[in-house]
Amino acid sequence: MQVFIVILQLIDKEMGATKTDLFTKKQNELATMAKALAHPARIAILQVLIKSNACVCGSLVDELGLAQATISQHLKELKQVGLIQGTIDGTSVCYCINPKAWLQYKEFFTMFFKELPENQSCC
Repeated sequence: MQVFIVILQLIDKEMGATKTDLFTKKQNELATMAKALAHPARIAILQVLIKSNACVCGSLVDELGLAQATISQHLKELKQVGLIQGTIDGTSVCYCINPKAWLQYKEFFTMFFKELPENQSCC
């Protein structure tokens, strides 16, 4: 049994949790972008910001029906990847879409989805 445990530990060290260095910079960037969009609350937040076409201050709780702490966490994630930007207005932070990052996301995903030829068949 001890030998088995040692073998598992060696395998775990060799495999590791993630191996981002095995992938290209572009593949890692696309995965990070996809991860930022991979929660329905973040999609909903982005849709509210797009629809409002202006900075949104504090109305997301009422609009989405989620707890303030939940919205704050998702805003933090979206801000970290640059999809949104925030400005301080008194005691609240106002958020809007970062147009430059939005365009970059659009271009990356458009290029990614164009990689499959339209006439390609499967199995």
